[in-house]
Amino acid sequence: MLIGCSDSRVDPGLLFGTQPGEMFVIRNVANLVPPFETAGTYHGTSAAIEFAVRKLMVEHVVVLGHSGCGGVRALVEDDPADGTDFVRPWMGIARAARDRCMALALSAGETADSARRMCEMETVAISLANLMTFPWVRERVGQKQLTLHGWWFDMENGTLWGLDSQSNTFCPLAS
Repeated sequence: MLIGCSDSRVDPGLLFGTQPGEMFVIRNVANLVPPFETAGTYHGTSAAIEFAVRKLMVEHVVVLGHSGCGGVRALVEDDPADGTDFVRPWMGIARAARDRCMALALSAGETADSARRMCEMETVAISLANLMTFPWVRERVGQKQLTLHGWWFDMENGTLWGLDSQSNTFCPLAS
């Protein structure tokens, strides 16, 4: 299963050379996974994760972020007057990533572009952590029946980066 951004510039089938039906794909703004919760009404992403993990018994879940993500840009710019009813609250899932990346960038004297790029990667890590809040994901990972992967695609350079869970850093996987 791949959880990717709804951005049409990053088509998972083209990126990985798969045929229709070879990969269960969930696409939403900024490839976010909400934390597990059963209150509320609509849970499209959570329902798709549940179906893939519990019914299809997928063995791998990849969260795929990308450079130039518009959802992350909206999160970093955090404009309350942006006029969105759904994007801003949805991106709130990654507010902790935004706060951490902005603080790191400011303390290092880096640019807003650098903070945004860090945040694009950090949203992948947030989504992986949120996946582990689903009891049946955590159980299957613990039983070594499911493996979670965090990837980030640099569209400008055509490089795919993977999150190393030991060092919590992204390393190039392929160009």
